[in-house]
Amino acid sequence: MRKVQLRHKFEYIISIENLLLAWQEFIKGKKNRKDVQEFQLYLMDNILSLHQDLINFTYQHSNYQAFNISDPKPRNIHKAQIRDRLLHHAIYRVLYPFFDKTFIYNSYSCRKNKGTHKALNRFRDFGYKVSANNTKTVWVLKCDIKKFFASIDQEILLKILREYISDKDIICLLEKIIYSFHSTKPGKGLPLGNLTSQLLVNVYMNKFDQFVKHKLKAKYYIRYADDFVILSQDKTWLENILSEISNFLKTKLSLNLHPNKVFIQTLSSGIDFLGWVHFPNHRVLRTIAKKRMFRTIKIKNFNTDTVQSYLGLLSHGNCQILSQKVIGLVNSESD
Repeated sequence: MRKVQLRHKFEYIISIENLLLAWQEFIKGKKNRKDVQEFQLYLMDNILSLHQDLINFTYQHSNYQAFNISDPKPRNIHKAQIRDRLLHHAIYRVLYPFFDKTFIYNSYSCRKNKGTHKALNRFRDFGYKVSANNTKTVWVLKCDIKKFFASIDQEILLKILREYISDKDIICLLEKIIYSFHSTKPGKGLPLGNLTSQLLVNVYMNKFDQFVKHKLKAKYYIRYADDFVILSQDKTWLENILSEISNFLKTKLSLNLHPNKVFIQTLSSGIDFLGWVHFPNHRVLRTIAKKRMFRTIKIKNFNTDTVQSYLGLLSHGNCQILSQKVIGLVNSESD
């Protein structure tokens, strides 16, 4: 069956109108940054230059600036030049609304009106349903993909994109962005710093989402980036589908499950998912996250915004005692 096709054309994506709208979205929260200010100083000249290169098919993606962050685990970020990031936004604002409609409901990463908190609440709701209001044992298959962003196969990604996009000029432009990144393995990886990468990994993993929902018939499935869970009363069924999951990821998407981050456990024993440990009637912040929270508060010198941000986070779980500890720590520091 032929998939629904993107109707927008290359000419609109690279139009001055779309580039200007993309710039307005891009600069939100970035107006004080030096490289943004320098680009904006000659904004129309820069946009016209980019537009001309795109029309003439002479556009080339610049090199990336690489740096490491802890978020919370160490990550290698690749930051593109302002010119390229503007183009990423111009592409994203056209492709995102189209592709988002093709995604399953329970995909929560990097999507509007989704996010971590809604994924956590969905997990809680699934727990209630599968347990029949805590009268049945709930088994949870929890999986994580090894080196997710670095393992994305660029040719497989482009093959998926061609199923939805018939305009060869758009595909050519996407090729330039995808091929602009070189990881340790040729033809593999997407840069963590690109806005387009957030969308493209969801396009890539949508293949898997559809497989889980329609082939495996997993009713209680949630995915957030490379983290996913399936809930069921049937432990044997979860054990049986694990090999099918592993095989699909490996053969169709060239991805591997993390050998140390795959398990099947009962919900009552506590399931570590998206930074929280989940139980049938409550969830608590995992220990490593607690330590990181207190460390960050001290490093930030008890900054009010940082403290309020963490108190907001804690409000999403059963963390009244922990919240009081945070407040007590701040009060003792201010005395």
